[in-house]
Amino acid sequence: MATLIYMNTALETSDVSKTFTKERYYVYVLFSQKDHGLYIGYTTDLKNRLTLHAKRQVTATRNRTPVLLIHYEYFINRVDAKAREKYLKSGYGRDQFHQIVKQTFKHLSD
Repeated sequence: MATLIYMNTALETSDVSKTFTKERYYVYVLFSQKDHGLYIGYTTDLKNRLTLHAKRQVTATRNRTPVLLIHYEYFINRVDAKAREKYLKSGYGRDQFHQIVKQTFKHLSD
């Protein structure tokens, strides 16, 4: 049986399913190929949410398609995911994100 270290606690793999929530929380960043802007969002079903964006069924991006997924983060805690989304939408968070993925932006702008 394998052992996983989680928050400084050794867990047997049989205990992992009891420790981690079955819910998944995603914070994601889309790049609009139309206006070269970003959309930062939160969801529990990333694949479905991306499908909705592609089908123009999300009001915020309906007129900004096509969009590309350029970044996402996975969380096991909803509060942490919502906090990260809020941070990335803040001025400082957005600026920091731009610095982290500046080579991606350079490539997308070419």
